[in-house]
Amino acid sequence: MTDDAERSVPERVLAAERGAARLGFGKSCTREVGRLLAVASAAKPGGTVAESGTGAGVGTAWLRSGLGPGGRLVTVERDAQLARRAAELFEGDERVRVLHGDWRLLEEHAPFDVFFCDGGGKRDDPDRVVELLAPGGLLLMDDFTPSPHWPPRYGGEVDRLRLHYLTHPALEASEVLTTPGSSAVLAVRRAWRA
Repeated sequence: MTDDAERSVPERVLAAERGAARLGFGKSCTREVGRLLAVASAAKPGGTVAESGTGAGVGTAWLRSGLGPGGRLVTVERDAQLARRAAELFEGDERVRVLHGDWRLLEEHAPFDVFFCDGGGKRDDPDRVVELLAPGGLLLMDDFTPSPHWPPRYGGEVDRLRLHYLTHPALEASEVLTTPGSSAVLAVRRAWRA
């Protein structure tokens, strides 16, 4: 990695990446997705930002890097060790709260202006995920495999989860390529009925 590439990455992101490596945690978001998270967070400067699936805090650090002066960020992780390590990373930052437990702990902090749904909820209760968004709220989900087909396919079958979000009546959604082999769903909760 070049020095220029390292300089463009916020220090707390680098610290979270190092922590993930020490823990052997290999499921952190890529830098491409991270930059998308920072942009989404910056788009809602006074907003409430949420993350389901804190992991080692890499995505959290990207979200925090874009957080506006009036914004706050809440994230939840079900693995106690990961939650504790992420909380240490953000110790002293009153605008970031790391929770340990089920993703539904986020409900008491909703509605969200930005929701990076990377863990619980994405698969087990997709309609509730949408309900947690404020009107105009942004929903981001990564770790999809690009599909040239419609409806989108994965493993030779229709990807029902991705299709659900891309066609949800309360969302305006699109799939964006993040790397040649991965994509993310980016959606906005409509403030009006379609």
